[in-house]
Amino acid sequence: MKVAKFGGSSLSNATQIQKVANIIQNDPEIQFVIVSAPGKRDDKDTKVTDLLIHLFDEKVHSGSIERAKQMVLDRYSSIADELSLSKEIITHFDHVLTEYLSSITDPLRLLDALKACGEDFNAQLISEYFQSLGLDARYISPDELGIIVSDEPSNAHLLPESYDKIAEFKDDKQILIIPGFFGYSPNGNIVTFPRGGSDITGAIVARGVEADIYENFTDQSYIYAAHPGIVRKPYAIKEITYREMRELAYSGFGIFHDEALEPLYQVDIPVMVRNTNHPEIAGTKIVAQREINPNLPAIGISCDEGFTAISINKYLLNRQLGFTRKLLQIFEDYHISIEHIPTGIDDISVVVRSHQLAAPGTLDTLLKDIEEQLDPDFINVETDLAIVVIVGEEMAEVVGTANKATRALASQEINILMINQGASEISMFYTISMDDKDNAIRALYHEFFGHLHF
Repeated sequence: MKVAKFGGSSLSNATQIQKVANIIQNDPEIQFVIVSAPGKRDDKDTKVTDLLIHLFDEKVHSGSIERAKQMVLDRYSSIADELSLSKEIITHFDHVLTEYLSSITDPLRLLDALKACGEDFNAQLISEYFQSLGLDARYISPDELGIIVSDEPSNAHLLPESYDKIAEFKDDKQILIIPGFFGYSPNGNIVTFPRGGSDITGAIVARGVEADIYENFTDQSYIYAAHPGIVRKPYAIKEITYREMRELAYSGFGIFHDEALEPLYQVDIPVMVRNTNHPEIAGTKIVAQREINPNLPAIGISCDEGFTAISINKYLLNRQLGFTRKLLQIFEDYHISIEHIPTGIDDISVVVRSHQLAAPGTLDTLLKDIEEQLDPDFINVETDLAIVVIVGEEMAEVVGTANKATRALASQEINILMINQGASEISMFYTISMDDKDNAIRALYHEFFGHLHF
């Protein structure tokens, strides 16, 4: 039995939804379908989720909502028309939006409720279309299914009792169409997941119903060893471990969200990443363990940008009891999460995502607190940084991997600002200037995968 999730690009218009229906009709093992909101139809288009956020902004800042609301309804109306569905469903969507806009007074709660409509409306529309084709399918809300989450707006976390409730549906004979991206708090509030929401919902459902496999349909046939927009025809990964995928997803691989792996690896449910436009291709399989290829110590190279490094230097820092704890407490007091902490004898660097320091005055007051509480010799701040990562289960067993990486970066005159490696030794992180990001990926790819093209 399979759980299948379809992303926004797979559901962007009626033609794509027809492709999804064809996949479901040809695979009777798919019993649960998780859907995203309609994505972009082309490069100039706007995602439905962004239209809903615009509707929220209009409500909060101008109070003039009709045009923004109509843009959302028009998008679904065009899909319904092409699928020959009744206009009644669009009238229902209009009533839901109007009800939320008029009755929810808390802005954060309203934003969550509106954002959730993207997936919720799409699931209802797709369910109606499947029924028109003769499929025994029905829409089921996250509330009915039992996706119970914490009550912090836009930061939902699944509550453990959800799995028992979801399990009650595992023998359901109908195809259940489930909106991704959100759940319900115990007191009935709609709460969205922070990032990669539909991926997370799909993984939760797969675990809850004890699926044999979770299929994640996107617009790509494989996970590639490097970004196809940066490296021409990169190596297509046929099999990758949960750990490797998590490292790559964290570091910028947008095809699958890192948090969506957590429910699956704990119970060893494999994931298939597949292409809605080419369902005949098996795709990439994410598993607990894979066959190691000694000729490929690395499985992938990724890069994420938008980091700031705050480096503190103090003589004999390593002998000062509690220095690191006090430093980290300062960041916690500012609600700033930390990505990496490279250290030396007399210095320590804290790498954070720059957006956490974006509020006016945040960086200045943070540095002032560090000065007053820790009395460093000096502090250095570097902005506009990127972190490029090399990932592979086999790297720990291969001598010279780090040397190959630094040689490749040096060949392009790329300055390495920091190096960090986890205890698992399946990943190596290099902090560089954002301006060097693409050249770094190409240089590292050629070093580790170039031999495959000759």
